[in-house]
Amino acid sequence: MAKTAFEVLIDQMDDKVQQLQEHIGNGKAETFEEYKRTCGEIRGLLTARGYVLDLKDKLETSDE
Repeated sequence: MAKTAFEVLIDQMDDKVQQLQEHIGNGKAETFEEYKRTCGEIRGLLTARGYVLDLKDKLETSDE
């Protein structure tokens, strides 16, 4: 079965969050500013992911 646009977006967000977490976890954030920026990017992606999941659920339940 082909992935929906929602699933593709969620997968892309998950991949990026994982990359950013590995970046921080491996100690590659060279400055505190870079660390804060990366944490903010992770937070933003997770927030957007939640919005996409909520929209997906609302659209699926409205079809029933």
